[in-house]
Amino acid sequence: MENPAFQRHIKSFVLRQGHLSPSQQRAIDEGMPRWGIEYRPAPLDLDAAFGRAAPKILEIGFGMGGATAEIAAALPGNDYLGVEVHSPGVGNLFKLIAEKELVNLRVIRHDAVEVIDHMLADGSLDGIHIFFPDPWHKKRHNKRRLIQPPFVAKLVKKLKSGGYIHCATDWEDYALQMMEVLSAEPELANRHDGYAPRPDYRPLTKFEQRGIRLGHGVWDLVFERR
Repeated sequence: MENPAFQRHIKSFVLRQGHLSPSQQRAIDEGMPRWGIEYRPAPLDLDAAFGRAAPKILEIGFGMGGATAEIAAALPGNDYLGVEVHSPGVGNLFKLIAEKELVNLRVIRHDAVEVIDHMLADGSLDGIHIFFPDPWHKKRHNKRRLIQPPFVAKLVKKLKSGGYIHCATDWEDYALQMMEVLSAEPELANRHDGYAPRPDYRPLTKFEQRGIRLGHGVWDLVFERR
């Protein structure tokens, strides 16, 4: 049975709206009717949303959307559903969709936990990306981290057999927690012996490139549903 306190309090984000530029607001106004999906507490037909049957990948918390757009452009045979609450990031991703003329990317501006609970059917996803979630690096805040057993159990239900969860972090302590949590989920199996080499489809961000130059580590984990 899921922990009621977890159910009540967990969020996939910290609400930091930031400054929404006029161009980002315009991108949201123009992009939502074309590539946006409004949150509704009802099952979403993913094939209908994308207009085709193709592998469906969920990305939770895409930030400013640069990596998301790159992945979608590089792998046009997959469909990508990005979920984010940060309005400047949503606006920026809509701009990138327009610039790159992407047809395989849709966006929901809402809390991912509620989207997972109410909009995504069990066994509907081929993959889930969670790249550099908030590390909550102060020990007293670790309990706020997204990758925890109850949340991972939710994700697993949405995956098809053989579907994968790919997490990445630049905080070693969080990487250790991710490995512990994902390894303990009985429905998941590690695709690698320990941490994964960075898959070719995940581009290096500018932030990550800077960290690597400074000697900082980055850890990828790829697990699949049995």
